[in-house]
Amino acid sequence: MTNLKKILNGLDYELLAGKPEAAVGQLHFDSRKVTPGDAFVAVAGTHVDGHQFIQKAIAQGASVIIAEKFEDVEPADVTFVRMNDTAVALGQLAANFYGNPSGKLKVVGVTGTNGKTTIATLLYLLFKKLGYQAGLISTIKYYIGDEELPATHTTPDALQIQKLMALMVEKGCGYCFMEVSSHAIHQDRISGIDFDGGIFTNLTHDHLDYHQTFAEYLKAKKKFFDQLPAKAFALTNADEKNGLVMLQNTAASKKTYGLKALADYKCKVLEKHFDGMLLSVEGQEVWTHFAGLFNAYNLMAVYAAAVLLGESFESVLPIISELRSVAGRFEILRSPDGKYAVVDYAHTPDALKNVLNGITEIRTGNEQVITVVGAGGDRDKTKRPIMAHEAALQSDKVILTSDNPRSEVPEQIIADMQTGIEPHQKNKVLSIVSRREAIRTACMLAQPGDIVLVAGKGHEDYQEIKGVKHHFDDKEVIKEIFNLN
Repeated sequence: MTNLKKILNGLDYELLAGKPEAAVGQLHFDSRKVTPGDAFVAVAGTHVDGHQFIQKAIAQGASVIIAEKFEDVEPADVTFVRMNDTAVALGQLAANFYGNPSGKLKVVGVTGTNGKTTIATLLYLLFKKLGYQAGLISTIKYYIGDEELPATHTTPDALQIQKLMALMVEKGCGYCFMEVSSHAIHQDRISGIDFDGGIFTNLTHDHLDYHQTFAEYLKAKKKFFDQLPAKAFALTNADEKNGLVMLQNTAASKKTYGLKALADYKCKVLEKHFDGMLLSVEGQEVWTHFAGLFNAYNLMAVYAAAVLLGESFESVLPIISELRSVAGRFEILRSPDGKYAVVDYAHTPDALKNVLNGITEIRTGNEQVITVVGAGGDRDKTKRPIMAHEAALQSDKVILTSDNPRSEVPEQIIADMQTGIEPHQKNKVLSIVSRREAIRTACMLAQPGDIVLVAGKGHEDYQEIKGVKHHFDDKEVIKEIFNLN
C-alpha cells in the first residue's frame, strides 16, 4: 500500500472528497485492471476518454479516482482528486508511486526517425561489457539487467515505464537506455522521468498519419530536448538538417556528433566492406562489425554518449570494435553458393534509402540488388509511393509485397506503392502479395554474389492480417530457402 499524499507529491490538485492520506494498492489508467483499494486515473486518450469509465472503476472497488472532471458520477465512499491535465500528471503520479526510480538511474533517451533501436541497444550492450548493470527499453526487447522481457511498444505507457525502471533499480542497475518515440513525447508518456541525456538521430518522413504534418512531427521531437534538465546532455547529429533545431531551447549541455560538419565528436570512414567498416575516431583506427554509412552515425552517437556519461576513450573504443549488429538491422545472411540476403527493419523512405545506399557503397562489381519491400496497413499512406520509388531507384529488381496489412487489403497497399514507380522502371518491378513467395522469388532470381534486401519487418516474428498476428519471420524464411537451418 502507498499513501495517496505521497503519490500526489509535487503536483497541483484539488481534493473534492475523501482523505489525502488514503491508502492505495495499485495505480491504473485502464479501468479493467482496477481491483479493490486501487487508484484509477481517468485520462482523455487519443481514442478513448477514461472519464467514461470512472463509474466502472468505482464499481470494481477503486478507493481513489483522479480525474479532470466528475460529471455523472454517483456519490460513493471514494476519494476524488481533480487535476487540470491527467495525461501530463500520470507520469509523475507513476514516478511517485514507484519511488521516483529514474532519479536513481542514469537515464538516456534516444529519439529520431531511424537508428533509435540500434543506438539504445548498443549503449546497453556497451555498458554491460564495461561491467555495469543496465536496463533497456526498446522496440525489440526490454531488459532488466540480464532478464529479457517482450516489448509491447517502442516506448511503453507512463505506468509501465516507471514500473520497469523500479525493477531496474531493484536489480541493481545504474543505467537505463531507452527509445523515445514521437507518440510517447506527444502523449506525455515520458513525463516524470529524470533524464541524464538525450540523443537525436535524424528526422525523415514517418508517422504523418498521427502528427498530420512534418512540422508537428518535428515539434514533438524537439519537445523532448526542450524539457531536458540543465544537468543532462543533449547530443545531436550535426550532419542532419534538423539536428541543431533540437538544441535551440534546451537547458541541457549541447553536444554534436557527425562525419561531415564541424562536431564535438567526429569520425571518418576509411574502409567499407560487407562484414564491417574501418573507422577513424579521434585519430584512432577502429574496426567495426557494421556496414553502411548510417551505422557509422549510430556508432558515433554511441561513442559520444558513453564519453559524455564519463567513460574514457581508451575503454570505449575496444568495446565498440566487439559489438555486433542488432536483430533485424542490416543483418546479413549468406547462402552456401554465395548469395547474400540483408534483413532490415527499414519501413520509412529515408531508412530504405539509407540501407540501399549502404549496399551500394560496398558493392564490388556487377552484383544485382533485388529488393523485397511492402508498407504497413492502417499507417501513413503518403509514404507508400515514396518507398516504392526509393526501392526502384537503387535496385535492379523490386518485388512489392505485403508487410503488416492489418485491417487493409494487401492488394490496395501494393497498388498505392505502384503509383511511385516511374514508367521506365515498371519492367523491373513485380508484385507478389504473399510475403513468403516474394522472398522466395527474390532468392531464386538471385545469382551467386547478388544481394537480396528484405526490408520492412526486421526483427518482427509475426505478420498482422485482419487483426490477427500470424507467425512470420523474414530471417527464418531466408534460412529455409538458403538451406541454412
